[in-house]
Amino acid sequence: MDPLMLSRWQFGITTVYHFFFVPLTLGLAWITAGFHLAWYRTGKEQYLRLTRFVGELFLINFAIGVVTGLVQEFQFGMNWSSYSRFVGDIFGAPLAIEGLLAFFLESTFLGLWIFGWGRLPKGVHVATIWIAALGTALSAYLILAANAWMQHPVGYEVNTAAGRAELKDFLAVATNDTAVITFVHVMAAAFLTAGALVAGVAMWRLVSHPGKDDGAFRATAKVGSVILLIAGLAVAVTGDMQGKLMTAEQPMKIAAGEALMNTEQPAAFSLITIKSLDGTQTLVDIRIPNVLSFLATGNFNGKVQGVNDLQAQYQQTYGPGDYVPNIPVTYWTFRLMIGAGTLAALAAAWFLFRMRKGKLPTKGAVTVALALPFLPLAANSFGWLFTEIGRQPWIVFGLMQTSAGVSPTSTTLDVLITVVGFTVLYGALAVVMVGLMARRVRDGLPEAAADQGLEHEAEADLGFGY
Repeated sequence: MDPLMLSRWQFGITTVYHFFFVPLTLGLAWITAGFHLAWYRTGKEQYLRLTRFVGELFLINFAIGVVTGLVQEFQFGMNWSSYSRFVGDIFGAPLAIEGLLAFFLESTFLGLWIFGWGRLPKGVHVATIWIAALGTALSAYLILAANAWMQHPVGYEVNTAAGRAELKDFLAVATNDTAVITFVHVMAAAFLTAGALVAGVAMWRLVSHPGKDDGAFRATAKVGSVILLIAGLAVAVTGDMQGKLMTAEQPMKIAAGEALMNTEQPAAFSLITIKSLDGTQTLVDIRIPNVLSFLATGNFNGKVQGVNDLQAQYQQTYGPGDYVPNIPVTYWTFRLMIGAGTLAALAAAWFLFRMRKGKLPTKGAVTVALALPFLPLAANSFGWLFTEIGRQPWIVFGLMQTSAGVSPTSTTLDVLITVVGFTVLYGALAVVMVGLMARRVRDGLPEAAADQGLEHEAEADLGFGY
């Protein structure tokens, strides 16, 4: 219970909680924009009502995401001041641009969208939500560029006299190959998550409230399911690309994620491995020959380095120390990530199968519909845990260890109080968020104005019931 471990727990708790809302916000922004564009082009009331319905879910997530994201910034200065001092010149650059440009862009145009009903020309109004969606994507990219630099540091030089790393090539940081593939992977996961929410909500409404807006919710369930399936395929493809890049840049992470202790050529992929509590006996070991070699190198006969060989190599390169991350956590989070995402895709395929030829889903669909939105959320969290824990003991891979980044003035009591405080606060926010989302879903589609627009709604309503 030292300041280092508590600071890691606090950052982990707040990051995972914040990341519940990030992919939902990213995906729902584009789905909302799509429904709004469909209403603008067709004039059909159904699309207007769906725009407002999905738009409210998007705004709830956006608001909670902004609140929880602010805490991350403060922790860099309060709990990780040594890290911020050493790499702030580099790490802070994309974050500063994100705040000054991307967040300003998305929040400004989102405000114009919320308050622009009946005030802006319809073409301009629909453009505001599309620009806001672009802003969310740009914001995500810049934040991921900062994180990617921690995974694969580029474009910097260590000033030994000043005792800090300095930015030498911002373009290299912004176009880091790790940032590019991670962004594509995260965006695919965002559409997977948003599609699951939309499909699950629509399916629940179809089964639990039959006869009320069935046509709109049937169409929405199909749209959400198709988005989920396409995004699931994109997640698998980009995840494969990310795995090969990870093998080249962070071989210890992939070795720990596979519990591959010794170098193998070819290497088998572990479907499931269970060891005894003392780690001396292997109780279950199911492997697929040659598959890990292909996933890691693109060659079914490729060599994959093991944990023991990499540990010896890192000791020669970086000096004495333990460079092995928590193997059980990395191994299981990797598999739980894949498992949860696969289940979500299977559920979407089942929804589409059940709705073929105009059929209504069975009562059993309620359980699947309720579980579906949580599966991608779980996959995102497990993926984030694998990414960050698999990098340990480095806070910046190969450059700075996590133990060197914690604030020297932090005390156990200081951090413990904030850990408890944030946990309680976030728990309360979760209750509020779930309550708002559940009420919106229970209420169903909002009614449209008589002229299929919102131009004459009351000032206090603002088009979204706020």
